Amino acid sequence: MERVVCLLIGYVFGLFETSYFIGKIYKTDIRQHGSGNAGTTNALRTFGRKAGALTLLGDCMKCIAAVMAAVALFSGSAPEILPLLKIYAAAGCILGHNFPFYMGFRGGKGFAASVGMAWAIDWRLLLICLAVFLIIFFTMHYVSLGAMICYVVALVLMIIRGQMGYYGMDQIHLCEFYGVMLLLTILIFWRHKENIKRLLAGTESKVYLSKSTKKKF
Repeated sequence: MERVVCLLIGYVFGLFETSYFIGKIYKTDIRQHGSGNAGTTNALRTFGRKAGALTLLGDCMKCIAAVMAAVALFSGSAPEILPLLKIYAAAGCILGHNFPFYMGFRGGKGFAASVGMAWAIDWRLLLICLAVFLIIFFTMHYVSLGAMICYVVALVLMIIRGQMGYYGMDQIHLCEFYGVMLLLTILIFWRHKENIKRLLAGTESKVYLSKSTKKKF
């Protein structure tokens, strides 16, 4: 039951689609521009660096808030599986971000929210994944590739750290913990399936922060 509650809590928090509401300021639906995705990269390309940064921050913080709400609710009743409940809340937030019902289930791809997940569950993973992402971004300028590789790195590190006892759960719950992360990894690859095709074809768009310009609407 705790797992379902955490998923629902996360989904509600995930419904705050930062780029969509920023788009309202410009009187436009971000999904009608650029890649059509309601996420950080499209906000950066469509509205500029400030909007991109605000989108990243907003989507990141909503996942942290979802995890904190789950902790506040279950830290007393289920402390032995708290890391597992955290990742369920984070997963719910990512699902809410990707598939918001009020937007016809057309949201973002979940990477910015996943930054919040890493921050809230294991900040050490965040630091490592951030380093990996920055290396990929500043050498190749592919956000999509960086996002997918970071997920794989995070999954591997979670398993390593879990088996070393850092999450304090028994093996059954650890396996469930890994399973949720594996499903989220599969989801990020599925959400980036078009990007994968473009990467393989050599036609994926690159992102250059210095060239981001704010469009007028």
